[in-house]
Amino acid sequence: MRDRWPVIDGFLRRRSRPRGNFARWLRFNLVGGTGIALQLGLLSLLKSVAGLNYLTATALAVEATVVHNFLWHERYTWADRVQPSWSKSLRRLARFNLTNGAVSLAGNVVLMKIIVSFEPVHYLAANGIAIVLCSLLNFLVSNEYVFDA
Repeated sequence: MRDRWPVIDGFLRRRSRPRGNFARWLRFNLVGGTGIALQLGLLSLLKSVAGLNYLTATALAVEATVVHNFLWHERYTWADRVQPSWSKSLRRLARFNLTNGAVSLAGNVVLMKIIVSFEPVHYLAANGIAIVLCSLLNFLVSNEYVFDA
């Protein structure tokens, strides 16, 4: 199937040849940084504007961010390892969601509950701490399982 954004895809692929795991980890964190902004923005909107409980808002914001990050990781972080196609991408998305999504969702919700319960920490600061703690495990799982060659 033809790609919908061939110019952007070509640009990202030409610049997506990381030299080693450290360069890939830097790309992972760049994508993760945009995901953090998305997650914190969504969390704030869902809690403050929509009035959801902070744990429900966290779960929804994390899932939206997992999908966002997957799309960028496939096209940028691990673009040298994968050939995007609907069927292969959907299988990878399922693996990503079951691994990184589970780590992020469970890790964020559990850590949020612990941090907010035991310390008078604002829910956005607690979420930032939880994100950082989950990121290294997510990189290892992605590199070795989700986007393996």
